[in-house]
Amino acid sequence: MSAVQVEQITGSDRKELAAAMKKGADFLASIQEESGCWKGDYGGPMFLLPMYVGTCYITGQEMSGRESEGFVRYFFNVQNGDGSIGLHAEDTGCMFTTVLGYAALRMLGVNRGDPKMKRMREWIAFNGTALGAASWGKFFMTLLNLHPYEGLNPLLPELWSLPYWLPFHPGRLWCHARQVYLPMAYLYGIKAQIPEDKLIREIRRDIYDADYNTIDFSKNRNTVARTDNYVPYSMLLKLINRVLMFCEKHHVKKFRKRSLATVLDHILFEDRVTNYIDIGPVNSILNSLVHYFIDATGEDFRKSFTALKLYLCEGHDGTKMNGYNSTALWDTAFSVQAIFAAGLQAGYEQCLNKAYDFIRNNQVIEDVPDNERYYRHTSRGGWPFSDRDHGWPISDCTAEGYKAERLIGDSFSVKDPIDRYLRYESVSLILSLQNRDGGWATYEKRRAGTWLELLNPSSVFGGIMVDYSYVECSSSCIQALAAAKAEFSGALRKKIDRALKRGARFIKSMQRPDGSFEGSWAVCFTYGTWFGVWGLLDAGVSPDSPEIRKAGEFLIEHQNEDGGWGESYLSCTERRWVYHSSSQVVNTSWALMTLVRAGMGKSAAAEAAAGFILRRQMENGDWPRESLVGVFNKTALINYENYRRYFPVWALGIYLNN
Repeated sequence: MSAVQVEQITGSDRKELAAAMKKGADFLASIQEESGCWKGDYGGPMFLLPMYVGTCYITGQEMSGRESEGFVRYFFNVQNGDGSIGLHAEDTGCMFTTVLGYAALRMLGVNRGDPKMKRMREWIAFNGTALGAASWGKFFMTLLNLHPYEGLNPLLPELWSLPYWLPFHPGRLWCHARQVYLPMAYLYGIKAQIPEDKLIREIRRDIYDADYNTIDFSKNRNTVARTDNYVPYSMLLKLINRVLMFCEKHHVKKFRKRSLATVLDHILFEDRVTNYIDIGPVNSILNSLVHYFIDATGEDFRKSFTALKLYLCEGHDGTKMNGYNSTALWDTAFSVQAIFAAGLQAGYEQCLNKAYDFIRNNQVIEDVPDNERYYRHTSRGGWPFSDRDHGWPISDCTAEGYKAERLIGDSFSVKDPIDRYLRYESVSLILSLQNRDGGWATYEKRRAGTWLELLNPSSVFGGIMVDYSYVECSSSCIQALAAAKAEFSGALRKKIDRALKRGARFIKSMQRPDGSFEGSWAVCFTYGTWFGVWGLLDAGVSPDSPEIRKAGEFLIEHQNEDGGWGESYLSCTERRWVYHSSSQVVNTSWALMTLVRAGMGKSAAAEAAAGFILRRQMENGDWPRESLVGVFNKTALINYENYRRYFPVWALGIYLNN
């Protein structure tokens, strides 16, 4: 890449940038919800909607005509030219999602003779048929009677009855994996499955290349299509699955019954402490099916299925299923910080007061009952990604919520301010979540060794078994704790100082030799490096330190000639920098925010970045929709609709106010 050449920013240029920043802030304020929050489309993963449609088919729940039309439009809008559907909306073909997508479209009434359906069938056949779908796909196909239980590796409910001290107890899993495999274990234990019907038989003929009744599914338990095999089964997992299959064939009925009761108790707990929303859409779907197979007319199924509707979203490309019930707290905390970074808070007092009300009203103010029994960390003082009804606090959401609440609460005379003891509880919760390595994970402290990843049965996702320490979560927590130093003294202040030192050591340990930091929750090195640098600086590391200088140099080396940065999602899967085909506003905003705080805000690179953000702004103050930029578990892109709205404002703000 050739060096970026720009002239010194002039007074008129600064006025133009300031006008763009103000126009962006005006647009951001205009889309604030009446409740005071910001939230947006959080779709992208293509395994969610097929599971929802399949759940409606299993349970006989009708979908409205508007919903059905929106679902079909979304499927066909993200379908690849070769007929496949990717793991996410911008991915190449994946057997897991293509097979489930095909089944869902048939259940939505799409004719198998449709040319798009024909291309899907051809892709499925060419890539090895549904026998190669990843394990989550096989499991859901089994519930639909498109696949038999003898073709599944075992998911024994008895594992939940084992003592917790065992290093492989499911209570030690990362909570998202734990809450997915929990209802899977129940459904497997009762062999839940709907009866076959004409449509199911037709779909079977379309997704296999032999008569369904002649296929030996037991020989294909470990068959995974090349398209789905991001994390191949380890020899240890294959060995354990053989042992578990022996246990399944010889299970003790009384122990199975007792274990099913234990699993159901945990499912009911999760439902009731989250108002049946559950931690995420997959376990919400599976919990709904558990209740359906227990009592199709019962109150638990009714409440659970009703809560599923909260995940549906009408987007620009159709109706989809979001990856969370909303992005409300996360988007609101960042929107607030963007407005303050721009120095515009005085002109948005009403907007910020509404945001404050939302932040205050959605702080978690009490622990869930019997949290240790149900493998839950404490919750009091935390903030979730979405809202209090969901109720699962996350380390970085708590940190960003704390920062945003303090910015508003310390700047304006707000109505009903958060009690100081709840700020204390927030800081205490953050401190309690710090891992032994000095970093912070997501929802809980790390509970298992990395060896547990050898038992990852998903094939399509990386890093799902353990709640690791992440640069992003650690940086957010460090920033919040650094802000809290001005408010607290005594023993708590000493704990904060120790936590900051340990956190800085962790972030330094995660820096790569080229100066970059890998991001785990967005694409990828621009994101991780932003958090890495800001975390180190707030922990007291000098801008002149080698860590900060190397990080800035890494970004400058990867800047495009147009002044922007653009990363492909392949940076996440390949874990190395992969250029996007074009510069992206959000990647550029993160890079600019990093450079400014790294002491490089007067550089040609920073000036060019500000110019790129300016040129990309639309007339209404918004920035254009570009590639999906969120990610989870290395492989699954997800949309953060509002990232393109507040991060450019934030970046221009700190650049101009540097």
